[in-house]
Amino acid sequence: MAGAVLCALNTRLDASTLALTLEQLNAKLIFVDYQFNDVALKALDLLSLKSVKPPHLVGIPECDKSTSSMDCKNISCDLDYNGLLEMGRDDFTIIRPNKECDPISVNYTSGSTGKPKGVIYSHRAAYLNSLAEIFRFDMRQMPVFLWTVDMFRCNGWCLTWAMAALGATNICLRNVSAEVIFDSISLHKVTHFCGPPAILNTIANAPAGNQNPLPFNVNVIIAGPFPYSEILTKVEGLGFNVYHGYGMTEALGPAIVRPWKPELDSTFENEQEKIRNREGLHNLLLEGVDVKDPNTMKSVPYDGKTIGEVMFRSNILMSGYLKNSQVTQEAFRGGWYHTGDLGVRHQNGYIQMKDRGKDIIISGGEAISTLEVEAVLLSHPKVSEAAVVGQPDALLNEVPCALVKVKEGFGATAEEITNFCGNRLPDHMIPKSIVFGDLPVNFSGKVQKFAIREKVNCSTSLSNC
Repeated sequence: MAGAVLCALNTRLDASTLALTLEQLNAKLIFVDYQFNDVALKALDLLSLKSVKPPHLVGIPECDKSTSSMDCKNISCDLDYNGLLEMGRDDFTIIRPNKECDPISVNYTSGSTGKPKGVIYSHRAAYLNSLAEIFRFDMRQMPVFLWTVDMFRCNGWCLTWAMAALGATNICLRNVSAEVIFDSISLHKVTHFCGPPAILNTIANAPAGNQNPLPFNVNVIIAGPFPYSEILTKVEGLGFNVYHGYGMTEALGPAIVRPWKPELDSTFENEQEKIRNREGLHNLLLEGVDVKDPNTMKSVPYDGKTIGEVMFRSNILMSGYLKNSQVTQEAFRGGWYHTGDLGVRHQNGYIQMKDRGKDIIISGGEAISTLEVEAVLLSHPKVSEAAVVGQPDALLNEVPCALVKVKEGFGATAEEITNFCGNRLPDHMIPKSIVFGDLPVNFSGKVQKFAIREKVNCSTSLSNC
């Protein structure tokens, strides 16, 4: 309404990365919650050292406290959030966009496959996608939304705007835990929340004392690798309706969504078929989703076998990358947005995500989806995190290797994990080596597989690196 473009910043950024981001944005104002004062001030100091004019800092104090005592050095931070609100005028004229394709926000990618890029959203794309959220997540008037997904992720998947359109109540958290989720549902009558698949593990593995009975069914939207059916069944048994989405920053959040219903999956012949058919169909405001050969741009056959690149075409995609027209043109070559993800198309029209193009493992001529192997590993009752990469092999070219983090208070052996996978996966998909430890992650919390891959490449065994 002030004619500005919004950029919700990742709260996990360090000062140097934050400074580079603010410089690229040419930011004029930065709103800073009190718990991030230190990193914000360091970032603005770095800008001053480079003779870059820093943005004005608007301090958001704790409760009713003032920001006047904040040490701002040479940085302009004389604006207090509450004081700024008091400066508002009743006769203010809303500054509307000249065109619906004008930018409304810039959102940065996670950088899991390269340097983070600024993704531009238009007013039209955000408006249409907000409406799509209401339809595909079965939302009614005045829902109660629990914020377990970061608002810097695609503007909270555009749910920030969808909630305003519905007159919703927003329940905001500083920390997410199973206890907080169940308590919020009981106290505030939460109807919806969303996040990465790990949030289902958090719910399913919560102590029985924290799993309070739900007053009604609660909708949970997850986006990312589909959890194993054992986790889904347990979560559904507690009273949660699970929707699975696939998307990315460039698609304004989840673009393909499917409600998970066990009766639908029971029609498939075996457990492997269940995993293959998890992805849903695109929402009604997305013009096209396809799996294509990226070279010929021809659609792959609906045979569940031929691998191609998943592509989108829609008005609810990004306008482009900030100050990077060359990369934008490459991303939209052939009139479709290239996701970089590989998949197949089944006879029923459903898309099965195989893997990121950089992550898929080719072992003895067989394509192995690391997502499917990771889903099995994460279903182990002792495993909290897992990542699978290709390990060089003289005979097969590559074999799967797993980096596993065990839940606190538990112990597990490589043989135990391997046997568990052996009962659920074909032989060629079973990890040939299991290494225990913390997974390297970036500022957005996404696993940096290239870092794991570098360790794998330095030796035939991660444990020798």
